[in-house]
Amino acid sequence: MRALFCAALFLTACPALIAQAHPAAAAHSYTSELGFSYDLPSDWEVVSQQGDVSQAKEQAAKDASSEQEKKGLACAQMGMRAQHAGSVIVNVALPFDCFGQQLSESDLPSFGDGASQGLKRSFDIGEPSYGSYALGSHNVWIERVKGTPKGQAATPYTIEIACAILKKAAVCWMAIAADDVGLQAFEHARLALDGEAAAALVPANAFKPAETAKPEGK
Repeated sequence: MRALFCAALFLTACPALIAQAHPAAAAHSYTSELGFSYDLPSDWEVVSQQGDVSQAKEQAAKDASSEQEKKGLACAQMGMRAQHAGSVIVNVALPFDCFGQQLSESDLPSFGDGASQGLKRSFDIGEPSYGSYALGSHNVWIERVKGTPKGQAATPYTIEIACAILKKAAVCWMAIAADDVGLQAFEHARLALDGEAAAALVPANAFKPAETAKPEGK
């Protein structure tokens, strides 16, 4: 199942996130009722605890090619968005009780790749690297790619997307990192899934060759 609904949501949200310049409060930790929590450095700033993406969903629905994609768009939730020195971290989730379908770990590559494909409309991106790894009992799919906002070639970013299937939802965490500090903050964020022990979101060996992490057709 290719999660184009998630792709469209990221697509519309990302340019606005980068342009955001008026944060509200210091970010320390975020806990979701969908079964995960993560911590960020205290010098990161909260843009929003629950993003209002109604306009993004409405725009993305116009490009949806199936009823499944439209339903996914309606159910998708954007959680905490945080920023620091030009870098942005955000998470998007697809709750299964709303979507009416339980995804499995075999859906991870297409779900995660769907999230990243939408970026191509607003970013010129390079050749991605893929990986997979375990956090406790959960498998995580990850992609890293260099990208520049269209028309802004002098503003390079590293974009990293990590996705996992939890008991209640499929979730992706994404960083649009302006520098190594932003990328390291994302990768070192402490993430706990379904009540298990917290660990760094991205381990050092995440990008070891893993054919199973590569989306079909890539």
